[in-house]
Parts: sequence; C-alpha cells; structure tokens
Amino acid sequence: MMRSLWTAASGMGAQQLNVDTISNNISNVDTNSYKKERLEFKSLLYQTMERASLDESNTGKPVNLQVGLGVRPIATSRMFSQGNLERTEIKTDLAIQGEGFFMVKTGEDEISYTRDGSFKISLGDGENNLVTSEGYYVLNSDGEPISLPESIPVKDIIISENGAVKYMQNGEEQDTGTSIGVVQFANPQGLEAIGGNLYATTAASGEPILETDLESNKSKVLQGFTELSNVNIAEEMVNLIVAQRAYELNSKAITTSDDMLQLANNLKK
Repeated sequence: MMRSLWTAASGMGAQQLNVDTISNNISNVDTNSYKKERLEFKSLLYQTMERASLDESNTGKPVNLQVGLGVRPIATSRMFSQGNLERTEIKTDLAIQGEGFFMVKTGEDEISYTRDGSFKISLGDGENNLVTSEGYYVLNSDGEPISLPESIPVKDIIISENGAVKYMQNGEEQDTGTSIGVVQFANPQGLEAIGGNLYATTAASGEPILETDLESNKSKVLQGFTELSNVNIAEEMVNLIVAQRAYELNSKAITTSDDMLQLANNLKK
C-alpha cells in the first residue's frame, strides 16, 4: 500500500506543476508575442516483480509483471508558432512574420532576443534611438544600436520588410544604411526565457544566425503591427480542467490507499 501512496503523491506534484504552467499561459494571454508552454512528463522507475521467461520447450511466462512508481515532470517545451498580427498604425511597432528574433542590448556586453516588437523612440545626444519599453537598445545587423538624426519625426520613419531603416525627407525616401537585426536559431526550443519577453541563448539553442547570412526561410518585418500571444484560451481552459481532475484522482488514490491500510491494520485486532 505504501507504494500507491508515493505513486499518487508524485502524480499530485506533477499535476500541480502542470496547473502552474497552464496558469502562466492564461495570465499571459494578452502579452505581446508570448509563446505558450507545455509541461512534459516521464514515468518513473518500474519495479519488476516477475520477469518473462521461456524454457527449452518454449513454455513459460510470456510477459513481465511490473508496477510503475509514478511520474515526474521532465521539461517545459515552448511553442514558437506564429501569433496573430494586430495592426496598430504606430510607426515603431514591428512584428516578425517567420522564425526570427530581434536583438536587444540588455547589458554592457549582453545581448538578449525577443519577438516583442512594440518599440519606442528614446531622445538623447542629438539622436533618436530605437529602444524597447524597458529602454533597452534595439540592435542592427552589425550589433550596434539603431539611431536616427533627432530632426527626423517618428511619423517619417519607414522600415521595409527586409528590416531596412529609411525615412521620408522632402517627399523623398532616404536610406539610413542600417537595418533591424533579425536572427534565427537552430533550436529555438533551447532558448532560456529570462522574463520581460526576452530570451537568452544556451548551449542547446545554438548561436544566433543573422538572417542576412541565410539564403532562404527569411522572416518579414512588418511595420505598424504587433504579434499577439499564441495562447488559445479555450484550449488552456480544457487543459486546466483535465489537470484538476487528474489532481483530484491522485488525491482520491491516496485516500483509498489510506483506507485500505486502516482496514488491513484492523484485521490484526
């Protein structure tokens, strides 16, 4: 009976973490470019009580007698599917259509990556700098902050689908010679979420690959759009109900095992 208590307890712990993951998805349903997570499970060790065996006459036990010892969470996989695009008409709002990520300078020598293109313009030192809502510099394809002359109004900024930064002056389109830095990863699932819609590279994700070095599968940068969360609220509610029922059943298994232990103890009296 003790085996069933620990097995059911592992199920309760796993489902609690599952509910935590689903709750985080639901709470970020309105977060720009948020990518939903899914908890993955693995079974624990199996106890073999009898092994399958055959004698010389090919008779015997054809299957094993095993009992599982529970479950454990193994990973949270992030779904990088494209979120819906919302038109904002704001010149500094950018959305990536494809597999790319923007580069953001979050420290002296630290670069993070994001899909959230709700950028702003920061004025200073005679230049307009393209920054995130937290004030981090958005980087170009050379890894440098994107700056424009302070005399250029925000309404005149033009960003093409390939990320080239331009502006209108005297009715003519002028090229700044810089472009929004967009990168891809061999394994985006390996990126580490660090909060603030930012990701950091890991050994599992691989190093960032500039899209200017790619011959195909390039992303498009759309000006005046933002990418919405890819969370499906109806799907998450269903997953939440399933996780809750699984938690309740594991709790019921513990109660049942406890009742059976009590019955067994009463037999000695």
